[in-house]
Amino acid sequence: MHRTTYDIITVGGGLGGSALARAMAENGADVLVLESQLEFKDRVRGESVLPWGVAEAKKLGIYDGLMASCGHELPWWDMYLGPVRVLHRDLVASTQPGVPAISFYHPAMQEVLMQSAESAGAKVRRGARVVGLSLDGTPTVQVRVDGVDMKVQARLVVGADGRDSRVRVWAGFQARRDPDQNLIAGLLFDDMPAPKDANHLWLNPSIGHASFVFPQGNGRVRAYVIYPAETGVRLSGTGDIPLFIEYALKTGAPRAFYSDARPAGPLATFDGAASIVDYPYRRGVALIGDAAGHSDPTFGQGTSTTLRDVRVLRDLLLQLEDWDEAGNAYAEEHRRYFNVTNTIETWWTEVLFKTGPEADALRSRVLPLWQQDPTRQTDVIFSGPDLEITESIRRRLFGEE
Repeated sequence: MHRTTYDIITVGGGLGGSALARAMAENGADVLVLESQLEFKDRVRGESVLPWGVAEAKKLGIYDGLMASCGHELPWWDMYLGPVRVLHRDLVASTQPGVPAISFYHPAMQEVLMQSAESAGAKVRRGARVVGLSLDGTPTVQVRVDGVDMKVQARLVVGADGRDSRVRVWAGFQARRDPDQNLIAGLLFDDMPAPKDANHLWLNPSIGHASFVFPQGNGRVRAYVIYPAETGVRLSGTGDIPLFIEYALKTGAPRAFYSDARPAGPLATFDGAASIVDYPYRRGVALIGDAAGHSDPTFGQGTSTTLRDVRVLRDLLLQLEDWDEAGNAYAEEHRRYFNVTNTIETWWTEVLFKTGPEADALRSRVLPLWQQDPTRQTDVIFSGPDLEITESIRRRLFGEE
């Protein structure tokens, strides 16, 4: 790494970092991607992109490459109350973007996008551990490669280093956290006989449990279980796989799906509480993806939000000569759409996951109204956060008008 100055440095070479590097490099920017991992491995991260995120992937020009390599289309959304299917939704026909959801194996996606960034002209350095960041003057990143420390500068440093972002800490951003509600555990399976053209969601609201199955093609699926954080149980390791399956069956998921399925990756549990950076830009540093704030993974908005972050930041950097102005405009827009997503998720959680007599009474009123008129739910989860949150929308969602 002989050069010491770039237009953009992305710290992290995952979905956000590589997609932004590709987008800016193909528009002539000098971009350096710093990725700590030499080889991407399964770490139980987001692999489902709902229609509004797919639309963002198309705008960024990465959709075709993903679908040609690791992507799998999921045109249907199936929802069950217990074992009974109550919704078989055609996502292409019924969402504002008019496209299907997709899924992919996360390490394969990372590899595809990093190679795409490099092909577009970005400089990619793997095995590069970022150990510090200075904002005195031009943003300066201290990075350790092969045991040697060096400094590189950029007009813009982009923290794309996930929910435990060190860039966020070094740059002085503050994250606030929603109250704990759910835990979500994920596990990869092979040879699961789930219909491969649909996302599957089972709900058992009376106990606050849910389970997801997201097919990736050829019998491989990513499965999740969601359960109350108050249980204190954090599923992890092979010894907890039977309990993971037990939790899935409690939601109404069919036993036949799990009987002969083979675990094909690690089991890990994550907090469901959202974490939010209100204004993810300051002094030449922008945060994107989970570094800028992660929503409740129960609702699967993380990958879509990351792609929205990349597309919005790219557009502003290309439109405005003053990149400080672009960074501030990005932060304002991120605050707007993240607030919409987070608010809707909070409302849905109240309806679908809270337990007790009051929650049961709320569901008995709200769910029939949702079934009669699905527009009451608002379609942010599937169609995207391009609306204004108002009291009338809240009252309609909860059947209070």
